[in-house]
Amino acid sequence: MKAMVINRICRLDVDKKPLESVDMPVPVPAEKELLIKVSVCGVCHTELDEIEGRTPPPVFPMIPGHQVIGKVAETGSKVTKFRKGERVGIAWIHSACGACKFCIEGNENLCADFEATGRDVHGGYAEFTTVGEDFAYRVPEEFTDFEAAPLLCAGTIGYRSLRLTDMKDGETLALVGFGASAHLVIQMAQYRYPNSKIFVFARSAGERHFAKELGASWTGNTSEEPPEKFHRAIDTTPVWGTIVDGLKNMERGGRLVINAIRKEDQDKKALLRIDYPEHLWLEKEIKSVANVAGQDVQEFLELAAKIPIKPEVQVYRLEEANQALVDLKERRIRGAKVLKIS
Repeated sequence: MKAMVINRICRLDVDKKPLESVDMPVPVPAEKELLIKVSVCGVCHTELDEIEGRTPPPVFPMIPGHQVIGKVAETGSKVTKFRKGERVGIAWIHSACGACKFCIEGNENLCADFEATGRDVHGGYAEFTTVGEDFAYRVPEEFTDFEAAPLLCAGTIGYRSLRLTDMKDGETLALVGFGASAHLVIQMAQYRYPNSKIFVFARSAGERHFAKELGASWTGNTSEEPPEKFHRAIDTTPVWGTIVDGLKNMERGGRLVINAIRKEDQDKKALLRIDYPEHLWLEKEIKSVANVAGQDVQEFLELAAKIPIKPEVQVYRLEEANQALVDLKERRIRGAKVLKIS
């Protein structure tokens, strides 16, 4: 099969071709696994984190990609939940132990044995991949393969982030950064909190214009002061400075949720700018989001079909994966990026 693989850690601002095209054997599913013929795989900022070493694969080569849509090509001998030919999705969560406190509570994302698709095991930048039947998800018919792919990470992690804000209808929500995840969160927030204002902070004029198209109440640069303080915020940027600005503009008792696996190191000095009385006092909170649990994926896919959410996507061929990653790194973003595999 054809695949694009990570062979080493590198910086995308220096190396514009971090992935190598290779031929690999088609994987053989274990007894409780599915073999998936991949049709589409989403491109995520986490792939940049893997390639640049902020959350690197444990071994090389590694096939990245964790927003996978395809059909079941073969089932293991003990599979009971799926049959050959069914369309399924695979998300960031590839497996967990199933027995620890967190798994029992439905928070497999916090399991010490959590394994990530496309980082700890091979992912979807390939013609075939495998996944355990407990971590494959049926995809609602309302979505094409291209629309469904970004729902599996950008949408699902956005869903968990929005839930963790503990937001109530009528409160103002700030979205800091407006890429693949935030353009889906704004649609969720409008549906669930119809009386709430949504402020969008984004670095590029294109992202701010896109946010306005999707109904943002106000847009501005990440360093601008909004017309009023907001109650809840979700930060999806790769940098630290937006957190400092966000805390300054947040209402007393508010909560800022960081939707990122890692933050880039360039502006770590921004942390030193946090002033306790200005940024954190008066019961303001910062909460991180760690991955997603299986229940998040299932619940979000059902909600997305009900709304319905319509992702905007930019399509690349599998062999154009390097270009898609460079475009993402250089913030050439409108909606989500996906690879057409087959």
